[in-house]
Amino acid sequence: MNKIMIVEDDPKITEHLKAHLERYGYAVTCVTDFDQVMTTFHEVNPELVLLDINLPSFDGYYWCRQIRKDSLCPVIFISARIGEMDQVMAIENGGDDYITKPFSAEIVMAKIRSQLRRAYGEYASKQEERVIEKSGLTLFPERLELTFATQTVSLSKKEADIIESLMERYPRVAGREDLLEKLWDHQSYVDENTLNVNITRVRKKFQEIGLQDAIETVRGAGYRLNITWKEDE
Repeated sequence: MNKIMIVEDDPKITEHLKAHLERYGYAVTCVTDFDQVMTTFHEVNPELVLLDINLPSFDGYYWCRQIRKDSLCPVIFISARIGEMDQVMAIENGGDDYITKPFSAEIVMAKIRSQLRRAYGEYASKQEERVIEKSGLTLFPERLELTFATQTVSLSKKEADIIESLMERYPRVAGREDLLEKLWDHQSYVDENTLNVNITRVRKKFQEIGLQDAIETVRGAGYRLNITWKEDE
């Protein structure tokens, strides 16, 4: 069952979309706190996002850029804005498609099915999938999944990037600057706490698949993957 997240501040439109999508068997989550869009995104990990432009606090362009930092999932803008530049801005900020209001529910469904096919189905890229493996720990970067033994956990794009760096550097230390350079554009300001927050999230993902103390902090240098559990078995 594909998971779809709706980011729309008009309750009537939200309920209309939700009811129609659920009728076709999709699992739907509707954002209600528009200051916490990414919190909901990380909790749900949707396969597709329907995103309005005119939203409280920050507009849809902003939230699409935030999503693109973590995920390549399809984003379809749904907006009352009909200007050509609005549609250009949507694509330039990471959107995959654009639907103008008022809209036909069947058009929305057709575009959703098309994007899901392109991203995950019959039209998805057929190039060989990358797989990174170290001592029983397997990362699927494009699939955003991490597997150990019989346990599998879903990842955000940032989490996958951090784990990929740790696995590629193992048994060496992955420096803090190296991780920051991989995760964020060098022109963007990132405070020191941002990497710490993401490392904490990655540690929790390891714990979900039964691995405690999987990341070792090397003071003054960075982080090192700890895969000594394989030797201890």
